[in-house]
This record gives sequence, structure tokens and C-alpha cells, in this order.
Amino acid sequence: MSSVPPASRLAASWVDNADAWTTAVRSGAIPSRRAGTDAAILQAIAQAPVGPMIDVGCGEGWLTRAVAATGRPVLGVDASAPLIQAARQASPSDAVRFEPATYAELAALGPELGGPFVVAVCNFALLDENLAEALTAIRAALSPSGVLLIQTVHPFTACGNGAYLNAWREETFDAFGGSFPSSMPWYFRTIASWLEELHGAGFVLESITEPMATDGVMPLSLLLRARRSD
Repeated sequence: MSSVPPASRLAASWVDNADAWTTAVRSGAIPSRRAGTDAAILQAIAQAPVGPMIDVGCGEGWLTRAVAATGRPVLGVDASAPLIQAARQASPSDAVRFEPATYAELAALGPELGGPFVVAVCNFALLDENLAEALTAIRAALSPSGVLLIQTVHPFTACGNGAYLNAWREETFDAFGGSFPSSMPWYFRTIASWLEELHGAGFVLESITEPMATDGVMPLSLLLRARRSD
């Protein structure tokens, strides 16, 4: 059992695995993305209010680039410097911006980063147990009428044989192919827990969507749309 706190291991994994993650995304090695999660988040963004967007936890930048291609101003931020470097290398145009930023830095630098934003997106990016800091920072970066879109693993599908209880779990990336140097702890949370976190950070839930695989048997993800409560 590692003596390093899960949250610290989680942050470190996105540095250790940056190259492997970038390769997996760009080679189409992640089955759920091909099955529909990419399309689901792009559709949700297309239905969101028009205006500047921030992609929080942008990784190697695929979503930021895809949204920028539609003409929407968009900024990608991530705490992993290697992932930001990979994103910038794949996006030489000045029309696409990427900045390294933790959630604490996002809260402090919102206006300097180009905020307020009309849309904030967290696409499989909220993996820590403590979401208060992240959600509070995102809320501060949004305009009063701003919308938050969260796509995450569906608790029903991700629960597997484990108990349906909030708890840390471990991702080995075995299903993605390639060699990932580090496993990644991530925090499993119930649907009720997601709603509690949003409410506690000053958001009001507008809708819940459960994107389905083409066979229509199991949900691929959980997609939440929320707005600031003020």
C-alpha cells in the first residue's frame, strides 16, 4: 500500500503518463471515445450558450482544438505541464490557447486567462475526492449566466463488482493498449454525490444525460449540465 496520498498520486500520474495518454487519444485506442463519448460532449457544447469556453483538464488538447475549429473562442488549461506542451505542439495556431494551471491558479488567474467564460467543460477531468476547490474555481471563472458541462464515468457502469459507495479506485489503463508507466487513483462517486458537490459549490443542475453505446445496452458516461445559482 503506497504511503503517498491518492490525490498526490493522481496529479503525478498525469505527468508520468503524459506521452502514453497522448498516444492513446490520438491513435483512437480508447473504446468509449469511439463509441460515443466524444460525440456526446461535442453535442452538449454545441447546445450551450454562444461565447468563450474554457476546457478544464484539457489533457493533450483534442477537445479544445475541436471546439476552436467551430469558431468558438476556447482556452485549454491543465495542471500537467507535459500535456500542455503536447497540446501546444499539436496546435501551432494562435487561435488555440493552452495554459498550465492548477485549480487554485485558475481561481486566481481567471480574468488574466480571458474570463469570464460562458461555458466551462470538464471532460473526464474531475477525478479527485475533493471537488470543492475545482468547482469553486470554475464557478468564479464563469459569467453569471455561465454553464458548466461535466462528462464523467457513469457510476452504474464503473461500479463493477464494487460497492456503490464513494471511494478511491485504481485505473491501470490496461484496456487502452500501450504501456502506461503509472496506474492512476481516481475517486468513484455516486450520482447523489455529484449533485451534492454541484449544489455545495453554488451550481444548479439543469439536466442529466446518459450517452448510450450504439447497442443501446449500457450507458457510456454521465453528462451533467449546470449553471451558476446566482
